[in-house]
Amino acid sequence: METTRFIEWLKDRQLFHVARNKYSVFQKVLTGCLGLRREKLLIIGDMGYANKRISPLMTACYYLAAKELKMDAEVAIQNPKKSGEAADDFIADALFRLEPCNAVVVCASEKIGNLKQIGKSFRSFCKKNDHRFVSTVSLGYLDTKKIDSIISAIDIDYAKQKEKDDNIMRILEQGKKLKVRTDKGTDLTMDIGGVPVSSADGDYRQPGTGGNIPAGEVYLPPRKVNGTVMVDASSRSGFGTKLPKEPIMIKIKDSRITDIEGGIEAGYLRRSFEFAEARAKYPERVRIIGEMGIGLNQKARIIGSTIVDEKVINTAHIAVGSNYWFGGDVRTIIHYDQIFNNPRLYVDGKELKINAHGWGSIE
Repeated sequence: METTRFIEWLKDRQLFHVARNKYSVFQKVLTGCLGLRREKLLIIGDMGYANKRISPLMTACYYLAAKELKMDAEVAIQNPKKSGEAADDFIADALFRLEPCNAVVVCASEKIGNLKQIGKSFRSFCKKNDHRFVSTVSLGYLDTKKIDSIISAIDIDYAKQKEKDDNIMRILEQGKKLKVRTDKGTDLTMDIGGVPVSSADGDYRQPGTGGNIPAGEVYLPPRKVNGTVMVDASSRSGFGTKLPKEPIMIKIKDSRITDIEGGIEAGYLRRSFEFAEARAKYPERVRIIGEMGIGLNQKARIIGSTIVDEKVINTAHIAVGSNYWFGGDVRTIIHYDQIFNNPRLYVDGKELKINAHGWGSIE
């Protein structure tokens, strides 16, 4: 669907006036996070589902923000794409038409879809062509009314967020061992010495860089993960993002999940791993812990969308599956984040205290 038809589609569903009232925050992403001036902008979105129209609404907000800033913006809208489904051909065509050193925004109810025409991955394509990009995916599980929660998490001081993220990164980069505990029963140990530490801080002004929005997370690919994690905030699986009614207990030995216990959400997770193992070329990689992350966005709240939930301050998460794009060596077909509340973090035996504003110190 091209831009004019998309605007009419929004008006028919009483969404256009909502976007007109909310788009101003998205100017901050275009000018602050991406540093855009005269570049061309391609905005890729989808139509969402009934009563779950956050993807097209955000797409419209970005478009209106770009027009207000007098940018050359194009919208490409497809139907929602689940994991494994191919993106529509015109999405790849739009990417190919975009000359190097421009920018792409992705808002997806699920995924952008497979884009084998453009090469290895969307991220690699952007890097090769010096495009800057931001993406917000897995929005299709949220009621349209949740748009305000997402906008709140986006509407932050990005310079300060970067300072906070950099502060935590420096502490972790100097550590060798990380221990994570919670009152609910999480007790994890892992090696972090020499691993690359990354941040989703929203600073994607350099050509060829990009990441997800909302910002506010520091993460790394851990080694030798052992112990138990009690997932009590948010759980991503092949069935979407769920807010556990009872904690999911995940037992880990030598970075591999050995047991999962809990209620309905634990069952979703077990079945998702079984499905992935049946599909994967290397099924032995599916249950490996690929990520340890810390949420640092003080305006984010748990809402049932991983891309927001993992940024919430006073949470931490592990992710199961791939980590190759941030310096790990696990390549598989899943990446499922498991988020838990109120972590206590210890770097080389000393507590890493993170205050309510996201500033950290060793005590």
